[in-house]
Amino acid sequence: MEMFKSLIIILLSSVLVNNYVLSRFLGICPFLGVSKKLDQATGMGIAVTAVMLMATAVTWPIQYFLLDKMGLGYLQTIVFILVIAALVQMVELLLKKFSPSLHKGLGVYLPLITTNCAVLGVAINNITDGYSFIESMVSSLGVGLGFLLAMVLFSGLRSRIDETNIPRPFKGLAVTLIAASFISLAFMGFAGIVDALFA
Repeated sequence: MEMFKSLIIILLSSVLVNNYVLSRFLGICPFLGVSKKLDQATGMGIAVTAVMLMATAVTWPIQYFLLDKMGLGYLQTIVFILVIAALVQMVELLLKKFSPSLHKGLGVYLPLITTNCAVLGVAINNITDGYSFIESMVSSLGVGLGFLLAMVLFSGLRSRIDETNIPRPFKGLAVTLIAASFISLAFMGFAGIVDALFA
């Protein structure tokens, strides 16, 4: 029961309280670039979540059973980037084969998952936080769902902004960044909610 409670806390914290996009400001490039249309934002969120889960499933054993055992912990970042790049290539090939329209819609942002610091960040933070394999997978799922949630929310907000008459100085990137900051402030309201639920 205690383990289940711990996993729920990790999951909720990753989605709401420590949202990588809105609280830690990781993965901003796709957040701003692919959030104009709901279908593209959802596709990118699902693709990033899948890559995060696969990256964690591969990097956690590499860290503990290879790098740490051989005293090569200092190669962590390089090895993790190589693993993530290979996984992104695999996801890109699968999307190209099974969903060409989504592949075309994501365009240049799909290969950019390789350099998405949120994917690398979750893999490294799971090791740094000392999570077990199961806890790491739950954390990665939570971070991915949090990324997806941020993308979908921001996509809805941007579609509303596009329908509104915005004053000229605020058009374009300015209003986009202001809207992103409001969503980020709203998510700060979740701080302490997980502790209050499980106190």
